This record gives sequence, structure tokens and C-alpha cells, in this order.
Amino acid sequence: MLRTTTGGAGHGTASADERAMSIGTVLLRLRDEFPEVTISKIRFLEAEGLIEPRRTPSGYRKFSPADVDRLAQVLRMQRDHYLPLKVIREHLDALARGERPTLAPGGQGQLADGLWDQEPGRATAARIGRPELLSAAEVTEEQLTEWESYGLITAGPEGSYDAEAVTVARLVADLGRFGLEPRHLRAVRAAAEREAGLVEQVVAPLRRHRNPQTRAHAEATAKELAELSVRLHAALVQTALKVRFH
Repeated sequence: MLRTTTGGAGHGTASADERAMSIGTVLLRLRDEFPEVTISKIRFLEAEGLIEPRRTPSGYRKFSPADVDRLAQVLRMQRDHYLPLKVIREHLDALARGERPTLAPGGQGQLADGLWDQEPGRATAARIGRPELLSAAEVTEEQLTEWESYGLITAGPEGSYDAEAVTVARLVADLGRFGLEPRHLRAVRAAAEREAGLVEQVVAPLRRHRNPQTRAHAEATAKELAELSVRLHAALVQTALKVRFH
């Protein structure tokens, strides 16, 4: 349970400056519930716009109790629902505006972004069925079958799919509207496999460790490296395009 200071006895509510925390203090407060969290992870979430701690004149981050609560919400949504950072940011921003994000109609526990809430007996954000994938990605059975034949989407145990399959299906469909066919995307898939291999090399020693917390840290590190790799890939593509068009 996260605890925040509300002021000393006899002194009323503490001022914002008195309650502000350094990034190290925030890390300690989060560690009980999220043992895999790191300072670099907190900085990454800040860079992605999930939190906005204020800065001192000398540039040090100062986190308010509200910042810490929001960080905890982000980490829970990543851990429990496997939601992309963009979806988490939009959801929390909607809550901050006083809105109440609702489930999509149909009673299937489907969130508006096409992922699934975890509820016994229903599809979850971790694994979904083929009909749910087709519906969420708005693609046909023929399209999905073709993409699977090129290895762009792969079914898991018992024919289920992970939440990322929805994102991949939507992106492949969007690229198809520009004339890019699945055969054109094999190079993209091969590049992704190579990047995944690099991440695996980094975290492999941690995954083999006997300590459960170390193994949990390996998973968190792999996710962070994957996100950084995606950002680097996007930046390199943009740089290459600028060279070609200027």
C-alpha cells in the first residue's frame, strides 16, 4: 500500500514543497508493490507523458503524492492488463478530466480500444480468441489467414492470441491501404525478430537467476528495452526519410 504524508501533528496539511519527493523516494515507495520498478523506468514513463513531475530551478524532479498515485496506476495497468502506454495515458487523462470511460457495448468486457478486461471466463488482455481478434481489428478471416501464412501474426496455445496481435492486425490493415502487401512486410518482421534477439541477449542472465525478484526484473527490463527499441526504430525511419526527401 502506498503511503503519502499529509502533514505533521499540530501543523495542518503540509505544503506542496514539503510533500514533494525525489525520484529515489518515489522508487522506495513503489518498490513494495512493484519490485521490478527502476529509476530508468520512472524516467521513461515521464518521457512518454504518463507523469509530469515539476522541476526545481536546478533541474531535479520533484514528485507530488498525486504523481506517485498516477505512477502506481500506470504500473498496475501494465502489470494486470498488458495495456499499451498510449491507451493507459488516454484512460488516465480521461479520468483526470472527470470522465468515466465505459466498456464497449456487447457485455464481453471489451474495452473501447479493443483490449479486454480481466474477468473469469472471458477473454483477457493477455489472451483473446480468434473471433474477438477479427472483431477488434476489423479484419476478415481471409486477411488474418493470409497474414498468418507470412508469420505476421501467430496463434498461441489453443488458437488464442495475445493483445499485441490486435495492434499488429490493425497496422497491417492500415499499411495495406497504401498498397503494402504481407509479402512486403516480411523484412519488417525479420528486423523485429533480430531486435527481439538483442533484448533476449541482455535479459537472459537475469531470467536464469534463482531469485524470483531478479526474474521479475528481467521481464520489466525486456519490456523497457522493447519500448526503447521501437522508439529508436521510428526515429531512424524518420531520419532516413528526411535524407531521401531533402
